[in-house]
Amino acid sequence: MKLFKQIIKIVGVLALIAGLCIGFIVGKKMYTAYSAMESLTHTVLGIEIEPSDLLQSKDYSPGKIHSKRPIDLAEITPLWEKITEEGQLKEQFQHLEQLNFYVITYKSGAQLVNGIVIEPKDKGVFPVVIFNRGGNKVVGKAAKAQTLFAMVYTTTQLAAEGHVIVGSCYRENDEFGGEDLQDVLILTETITEIEKADPQRIGMFGWSRGGMMTYLALKESKRIKTAVVGNGPSDMVQLIEDRPEMESKVCAQLIPNYASNKAIELEKRSVIHWADQLNKESSLLILSGTEDQRVKTQHADKIAKKLTDINYDFELRKFETNHSFKGKKEELNTLLVEWFQERL
Repeated sequence: MKLFKQIIKIVGVLALIAGLCIGFIVGKKMYTAYSAMESLTHTVLGIEIEPSDLLQSKDYSPGKIHSKRPIDLAEITPLWEKITEEGQLKEQFQHLEQLNFYVITYKSGAQLVNGIVIEPKDKGVFPVVIFNRGGNKVVGKAAKAQTLFAMVYTTTQLAAEGHVIVGSCYRENDEFGGEDLQDVLILTETITEIEKADPQRIGMFGWSRGGMMTYLALKESKRIKTAVVGNGPSDMVQLIEDRPEMESKVCAQLIPNYASNKAIELEKRSVIHWADQLNKESSLLILSGTEDQRVKTQHADKIAKKLTDINYDFELRKFETNHSFKGKKEELNTLLVEWFQERL
């Protein structure tokens, strides 16, 4: 009995130590994330849209740029620490020296929306790729940082090869493919104000949630000559079946009238139901990671079958990798450059 009590005490102490360790790790991660966001407060990403900005932009034409501010990557500490060693760009990021980075605000509907622009330092006029990032429910400096991070890691090699890249941070009232789609579509007008951008040669590239946005844009716009979708959902019903948290934490919270119009709202965001409405003058490259557990490869298979049935101009490429294309980034960059150089 005495031995049993000692064992219980030891187990209790070990459980307490384990709890403290887990709490410390979680707390440290939360503090690190908080510190990273706070470090952006006094950078260009920390500049907020003020009521005076909205008043000034009241009579702007759709897509008009309200502000355009250069981004010094060295001032964006969380990013700079990841892409440098001892203050110097790592080898895989040295091409960033060839590029200029900007944060813009532009008119979308009655709102001003933030966006990121990347363009070559070289003189000239270049084809444009609109980039649609993944993620949801981020606002302010966090949304700008998330968009910038995604574009640095995913689109800068494409920019260095002679493309202007424009990405929306999406409006703060995110509807996950509702009215926020206008923030993407109106960029075709915003592009006309960017000196180095050729508004006659526009492509689009979307990843994850951004893939869904890209499918929607191909349905609504005739100005996108070609598009690439990476690990994008094509069937929202399957997505929430595979990941129930996507319904409770995203769809139910962001999509207006979701509870009363669930089937309709999911169908609106599922390209497999309206593939025949995609712009038939465009073309599409679908990329799928066979080990992706966030958006399973069946999403690519389903839309590929629909597009085959209607003889749409598309290609499907599969890679043995996960949702973020881990270990396949060089192949991804090469494929993106080849696709857009050939199609734009």
